Amino acid sequence: MKETTTLSSRCSLLMLRCLAPLLLLSLLAGCATPVGVTKVSAEKSYRLSTVNPLNQGIVSNSAKAVLQRYNLGETFHSDPQSAIQFLHETAIKDDRRDILFALAELSYLNGERLLFNLSLQAFDSFLQSAVYAYLYLLGDGTDPPPTAYDIRFREACELYNRALWRAFPENRAGGLEFRSGPRKLPVGELNITLKPETLAWKLENIESFLPADSYEIRGLTVRNRTPGLGLPLIALTPKTPETPNGGALPVTAFLRVPGGVKELGSGTDSATLEFYSAYDDTDVQVNGRSVPLETDSTAPLAYRLDNRKLWSAGIRRFLSAGHISNPMILIQPYEPGRIPVVFVHGTASSPVWWAEMLNTLRADPVIRKRYQFWFFQYNSNNLITISAVQLRETLSGMVAQLDPTGQDPAMKQMVVIGHSQGGLLTKMTAVAPGAELWNVLSDKSLDELDANPEIKDLLRRMLLFEPLPFVTRVVFISTPHRGSFLTKNWVRNLVRKVVTIPVDMVFKGGLYNKLSTQLKMPASMGGRVPTSIDGMSAENPLLQSLVKLPLVPQVTGHSIISVLPDMEIETGNDGVVEYQSAHIDGVASEFVVRSAHSCQGHPFTIEEVRRILMEHLGVQVAGPANAEPLLVPAVSAPPTTAAERVP
Repeated sequence: MKETTTLSSRCSLLMLRCLAPLLLLSLLAGCATPVGVTKVSAEKSYRLSTVNPLNQGIVSNSAKAVLQRYNLGETFHSDPQSAIQFLHETAIKDDRRDILFALAELSYLNGERLLFNLSLQAFDSFLQSAVYAYLYLLGDGTDPPPTAYDIRFREACELYNRALWRAFPENRAGGLEFRSGPRKLPVGELNITLKPETLAWKLENIESFLPADSYEIRGLTVRNRTPGLGLPLIALTPKTPETPNGGALPVTAFLRVPGGVKELGSGTDSATLEFYSAYDDTDVQVNGRSVPLETDSTAPLAYRLDNRKLWSAGIRRFLSAGHISNPMILIQPYEPGRIPVVFVHGTASSPVWWAEMLNTLRADPVIRKRYQFWFFQYNSNNLITISAVQLRETLSGMVAQLDPTGQDPAMKQMVVIGHSQGGLLTKMTAVAPGAELWNVLSDKSLDELDANPEIKDLLRRMLLFEPLPFVTRVVFISTPHRGSFLTKNWVRNLVRKVVTIPVDMVFKGGLYNKLSTQLKMPASMGGRVPTSIDGMSAENPLLQSLVKLPLVPQVTGHSIISVLPDMEIETGNDGVVEYQSAHIDGVASEFVVRSAHSCQGHPFTIEEVRRILMEHLGVQVAGPANAEPLLVPAVSAPPTTAAERVP
C-alpha cells in the first residue's frame, strides 16, 4: 500500500512538470507574450536606442550583439577581462570592426568597475578603450570604416574622447599627468611618446592641463565647441605682466595609434600623444584622412574669469584710482600674422565685460585664426586725455616689444574697439589734432607756459599728439562723442565726493591750481581737479573740439549706437548716452542696436563687430538679421582693399 502511494505521488509530480509550461502559457495568454512589443513615447524610444556605457553605464545594443555572437554575455558579467581577452584574440584573426567597437565599450565599463574597486589598473583599461575606439574609427582593415550615419560612429568618438580623459591620473590640483613611457594594458603593452612640437606654444611653459569637460560653464550664453576627436584641455600658463592672473589656453590632446590589434597584443605597439592649439588647428591628418579635432574655447575663458576680484576691479579702480602695473592684458601668447584687436572698456568697467563678445567671436573659425585679442585697462576716473596718452603709449610699446623690426604685417592692421568712455580714448588713437586741442585751453604756445619741462612734456603728449600709424580701423560702441546727459553739474560734484582723484604729476603740490590760472578752464570746474566725468560733460570744450576732428584718411571708422527699445532713434538714448551724442559723420557704417548702454554682450552688437572684422579681412558678410538699418552711409575714406590686407 505504501509503495503504491509513493508511485502515485511520483506520477503526479511528473505530470505537473509536464503540464507546467502549458499552465504558464495559459496564464500568459491574458498578459504579455514572451516575445512582443510595447508601445513607447518618442523620447523613451530615443533613450532606448542610444543606451551606452557613457549615459547608462551598460553595454549598447551593438556591443551586446557581439557578446551574444560569441556567447560571452555571462562571461563578461562574471569575468570581464576574460571576455575582453577572448574578443581581442578574435579581432586579430577577424577584422570585423564591430568587434573593435564592442572592445572599446567593454574596456570602458571594465575601467569603471576597476575604478569603483579603487584599482589603479582602471587608468590602463580606459586607455585601452581609447585605443580600440581609435582603431574602430581610423584603423586599417577590409571592413570599411563607419560612416557618420552610423550611431556607433559618434559613440566611438565620445568613447575615445572620454576614455582619453580618464586614462591619465590627476594630481592634487586636478591637472592630468601626461608622461612618456610604456603603459601595461590588460591585453598588451603600449609605449606612449609625448609630441609637444605640434603645439604652437612651448610645453614647458604650461604649468598644468585641466580636462575642459570636467567643468560646467556659467555666465556665458553659449559654450563653444567644435565636434571631433581629441581631449579638450585648459592649459594653464604662469603669471606674467600681460597675464597677471595667469593664462588659460584652449588645447586639444590627440592620441595617434599607428599600429593595430596584433601589435597591441604583442607589446610592440606605440602611440604618440600630440597637443594642438584650438586657435590654429581644427583637424589632423590620419592615413590620408582629415580628422576634425574636438575643441572647447569657452572653458578656458570661463575658468580664468572665475575670480571675484576681476569682476569688481573696474568699480574699485574708479573709486580709488589704484595703480595699474599691467595696462595691457593678452589672453593668448603673441603670434605673428594675427591682427591685434584691442578692446577698451568704459567708465567703472574692466576687460571682463568683453567676455560675451570674445566668447562669441572666437567661435568663428576665420576670426579665431586671423585675429588675436588684447585688452586695455585703465583708471576710468582719470582725465580722458591722460588715459588716452596711456592707451597710445601702451600700444606703441607693445608694437616695439613684440615686433621690433616691423616684420609682422598684421601688426600694421590693428583694430581698436572702445565702449563708452573707451570710445573717446579709441578716437584719440586715430586723429591728428595739430594745435586744435591745445588752442581750446590756451592762447599762448606750450613753450610760453610757466611750467617745468616734465609738465610741458605731459601736456604735449595729452594735447599735441600724432595718430598711431599701425591703427587702421576703429569701432565706437555707445560712445558719448558730445558728452553724456548724465554728466550734469550735480552728478560731477557727487562723483568728486565719492571717488579718489588720481594724483598725477599735473596735480601734485597745487600745480594744477597754478596751471588753471594760465589755461582756459570751464567755469563749472571752480578750480577743482577734473575727473573723467568732467571730461564727458557736454560743457567740456575739449570734447566739443574732439568731436569735430575727423579720423585720419588711413583709418576706417564704424559706430555702433545703443538706443532703448520703443524710443525714436534720432531723439532717443540708451539711458546714459543720447543718439545725437553718439552719432558722428565720416564713419564707414553706423549700426543701431536696441539695448541699454552696456550693449557689448548684445547679440546684434557682437554680430556687427564680427561683420566689421570680416570686412577688415576683405570678406563681405551679411550683418545682423532683424536689426536697425545702417543710418549713415557717409565714408571718411574708402576701406582698404583685400589686396592691402594681411595675406
